[in-house]
Amino acid sequence: MTTRVLTGITTTGTPHLGNYAGAIRPAIELSRQSGVDAFFFMADYHALIKCEDPERVARSRLEIAATWIAAGLDPEKVTFYRQSDIPETTELCWMLSCVTPKGLMNRAHAYKASVDQNTEKGEDPDDGVTMGLFSYPVLMAADILIFNANKVPVGRDQIQHLEMARDIAQRFNHLYGKGEAFFVLPEAQVDDEVATLPGLDGRKMSKSYDNTIPLFEGGSQALRNAIMRIVTDSREPGVSKDPDSSHVFALYRAFATPDQASAFRRSLEEGLGWGEAKTQLYELLESIIGPMREKYNQLMADPSKIESILQAGALKARKQSGDLMTRLREAVGLRAPVSSAGDGNKDKAKSRSARFVSFRENGKFHFRLLSAQGEELLLSEGFDQPKDAGQAMAALKQQGPQALALLQDGVWQLAWQGQTFCHLSDAQLKTVAEVVHQLNRDAE
Repeated sequence: MTTRVLTGITTTGTPHLGNYAGAIRPAIELSRQSGVDAFFFMADYHALIKCEDPERVARSRLEIAATWIAAGLDPEKVTFYRQSDIPETTELCWMLSCVTPKGLMNRAHAYKASVDQNTEKGEDPDDGVTMGLFSYPVLMAADILIFNANKVPVGRDQIQHLEMARDIAQRFNHLYGKGEAFFVLPEAQVDDEVATLPGLDGRKMSKSYDNTIPLFEGGSQALRNAIMRIVTDSREPGVSKDPDSSHVFALYRAFATPDQASAFRRSLEEGLGWGEAKTQLYELLESIIGPMREKYNQLMADPSKIESILQAGALKARKQSGDLMTRLREAVGLRAPVSSAGDGNKDKAKSRSARFVSFRENGKFHFRLLSAQGEELLLSEGFDQPKDAGQAMAALKQQGPQALALLQDGVWQLAWQGQTFCHLSDAQLKTVAEVVHQLNRDAE
């Protein structure tokens, strides 16, 4: 039996070594297990609750996506997408909001913590509380239920939200199901064995403690510099060290094979100096992180490739979310409007045609290809001049994507007059070709 596992990825901040060991690595390992249908999404709508800096949100989405792909997430074997690319999620969020008791939200930990803090300060209990913060559990429920995930890996602080998602799902099923369960009841998957790495000062590695070791940021030199700042005791070289009380050993063991860890333990017990021990830790980590960092840098240098991967994931995800949302609309009485006779049918048919759309963003000129259902099939990179964007779009329309495509590293690069303007997977190229062909036939 296949188990659908859904993982939400926060999109604020830059990942560090602790994030990799505690969340990224185990999640990717889980996705490779047989019988697991893995969904990974970047929770960029959730990010708006805490972050009001648009540039940071946009930049972080790229960094997080590149990090997970570089760390080994295979977009061909999992469904990897941005939350904001799935409009069915927010539509379902409203439906769920309409059946969720306010009293349930009043009990949410994050909301209660804010109220308690305000009360202690003598301020209004809801001071600074947005509806985003208050309704966070409903959006989280929609993220999970839109794909009917069986299991959701979470920390213990998120178990309450999973329980709320189950309550909301049961209420919706009861009100509208008429004997049919639209939603499966998700289960929290809590892994108490997940690695918690010590930071530079021995406390849990956390940005709030300013004791993190960078994953990719700053390159190998930043990694070495951070490792050399790890706090150790004053025992000199030649004096036996206690591995079990050493932060250096704890970090080494989290990434080493059993044989490597045993050998490192013996060396410490036999008097290995802390400087040499840190050098060995650096060399081990660099052997693992170095190749990932190189791939990360390649991805960050070509954002359109990341965009292509995420768009492909969104198309894959929406094939499922769209089917469920059609059933849910029917269940609550929001059926599709009945088409009228005569010219109305022609207008409807016209409105359902696939189309190219041009737009300007951040001083650059882009175009996108939308399907008849409004799904984004292709998004171009920015052109400096509107004329260039228009001519590239015209060439794509007239010649088809195959005429402009070159296969490189398993990805089709579409180029016009030497400028690469889009990256597509095999499946995307085929879809775009079919849509463009149909557009040309309709125009004849």
